[in-house]
Amino acid sequence: MTKWRCLVCGYIYDPEEGDSESGIDPGTPFKELPDDWICPVCGASKDQFERV
Repeated sequence: MTKWRCLVCGYIYDPEEGDSESGIDPGTPFKELPDDWICPVCGASKDQFERV
C-alpha cells in the first residue's frame, strides 16, 4: 500500500497502520480517509499530503 507524507510536518500516513487516534482502522487506503481527516501531528488537511 502507498504511503503518504504531510508536506507541512513530514508525518507519514501508512495505510497498513491506519490512524488509531482518529479511529482509522489498519488497512485503510489514503483515498478512503474521510474528507475531514487531518494530520494527527500538525492538523494539515488531506490536500497537504503527497505520495511517497
